[in-house]
Formats: sequence, structure tokens, C-alpha cells
Amino acid sequence: MRITALTIFAIAFGACALQAQMSSGAMPPAPASNPVVAEAKQAYNQIKANFTAMADKMPAADYDFKATPDVRGFGATIAHVADTQMRACAGIMGEQKSVNAAAKTAKADLVAALKESFDECDAAFNATTEANAGEMIAGGRMQRSRLGTLVQMVVVHDNEEYGYLSVYLRLKGIVPPSSDRGGMTGGAGRKQ
Repeated sequence: MRITALTIFAIAFGACALQAQMSSGAMPPAPASNPVVAEAKQAYNQIKANFTAMADKMPAADYDFKATPDVRGFGATIAHVADTQMRACAGIMGEQKSVNAAAKTAKADLVAALKESFDECDAAFNATTEANAGEMIAGGRMQRSRLGTLVQMVVVHDNEEYGYLSVYLRLKGIVPPSSDRGGMTGGAGRKQ
């Protein structure tokens, strides 16, 4: 009986306190939000910074460089990332867009296409909230959640391609941005 009386008192006291707080214009604190969307955006911003710096660091003359004859060249991989990102992020926004990066070969054109695709992905990530993250998006032969599409088709895919292209930079004697602790120095930073 004693526990029940204490429980009733606690509930009544809490209700009175809440009533007083609301009548004074103060709102109760908002519940803590789920950090999943924020963490995905953080991962996206990191790979965006690394990929953009990587595209800048590779000299224009080496954009056709291939680590081996049977793989994509550096510029062709930048184009692949730009095209994939634009398709995925525009799709999330309900649009069909292309930067047609695969048809480009010059560094300036490819860097511009990459930037345009990142701009589209910025909009897609900024429009993704806790409320709509689970919204299903049709894509190709399957459906995936909005957040799942952004994570898989942008963050995971870009990290995979970044890993490949890091080898290309190293073969040219350039330290990849994620390893260049001396800053974005075009490879003049610490060698690792």
C-alpha cells in the first residue's frame, strides 16, 4: 500500500509540475532525437571532403592514369562517382537528373560534374529527417529506404571508390587527403 501511495503522489506531483510549466509558457524538453540520420550526414560530409580534395589533388595530366590496364582510369572513376551520385540523390528528391560525366575527360569538367552531384546529394541529405528516413524509394530492381539509399549508394559506394583511387594517387607519389596530416598540400605533406 505504501508503494502505491508513493507512486500516486509522484504521478500527481509530476502532472502538477508539468501543468505549471506549460501554463507559464515553458515547454517540456524535447525527447532526444535518434542520432542515425545525423551520423549518416557526418559520414557523408567526411567522404565528400575527402573525395573533393582527391579530385583536386590529382594533376590534370594524370586524369587518364590507370593503376593497371584493365581498370577504369582516375577520371573515369570520378565520372562514375558523379553519375552514380546524381542518379541516386536526384531519385531521392523525386527527379531524374544526369551530369553525363561519363562523356567528359577534362579534369575541370569532371570536377564540375562531381561538384554538381555533391550539390544534389547535399539537398537529398538535408531533406532527410528522422521522420522520412524510412520512406521507401524505388530504385532499379528493388526498393530501399531513403536513408538506406543515401548510405549505400553514396557513403558506402564513395568510400569504396575512394579506396581504389587512393592507390592511384600513391602510385603517382601523392598522399591521399585522408592520410595527409599536413593538410591539403597536393602531396607535399607527410608521406605514409
